[in-house]
Amino acid sequence: MSLYSLRIAALLGLLTVAPALAAEPKPDASIINKVIEANVTLDPQIKADAPLAAYCLADGKTWIDKNAADAAKERKEDPQAFRDGKWSFERKYSVRSVVADRYVSILRDDYMNTGGAHPNSDVNTILWDKSAAKPISIRPFFTETADNGPAMKAMLAAVITSLKAEKKKRDATETATAEWFKELQPKLLKIGAVTLAPSTTAGKSSGLTFHYPPYAVGPYAEGQYVAFVPWETLKPYLSAESQAIFGGARPKGDAEDN
Repeated sequence: MSLYSLRIAALLGLLTVAPALAAEPKPDASIINKVIEANVTLDPQIKADAPLAAYCLADGKTWIDKNAADAAKERKEDPQAFRDGKWSFERKYSVRSVVADRYVSILRDDYMNTGGAHPNSDVNTILWDKSAAKPISIRPFFTETADNGPAMKAMLAAVITSLKAEKKKRDATETATAEWFKELQPKLLKIGAVTLAPSTTAGKSSGLTFHYPPYAVGPYAEGQYVAFVPWETLKPYLSAESQAIFGGARPKGDAEDN
């Protein structure tokens, strides 16, 4: 092959790779110094909603600043903690569902590498009310959410049933035990990070999904878990105004993504 042909082939190869490189999202906030590299990324759907984007970005910047301060303090106290290089942090905000063109469920996924035996991850959620332009809890969707009340007890029972089924699918039934579920309680702040699950019916939610990082309900090797509670289980406890937003079934693809 001639030198000219080789150059053309190389150029075509670069053109093939370029779109993939261009698709890598640029962080919306970041910091790089001698002790830490951290970034925050919002998905395009979030950035299209200015109040939601501002909220997520402020939340992410606070997270970056805290980790930067913690890393700087740790380096002063124990320089050996950075013998393998700077610490790395990554946070991504993504839309999980939009219900009734009002309620936006956001997943907040974190990656952390602080020089330990392995990197770690975490997951949390935000439920955003577009009409009020602020985050809310799921309390308004229910007639009551008292700690240890009937709604929370029913919710927790359904969560554990779902987790056991998921562990069976993963051939991890040996960890489907009360010991691994003991941190889960029939309390809104102790049951897990929650989102409105998407539905096969447009504009509706098929129920609630609860998101758990590694170690929360199983060993690190099992990774994250998602527990699904169908809206039919919740129906006796739904407030009158929220009954209109629930319906349909959980999409097959959503369940397979667990």
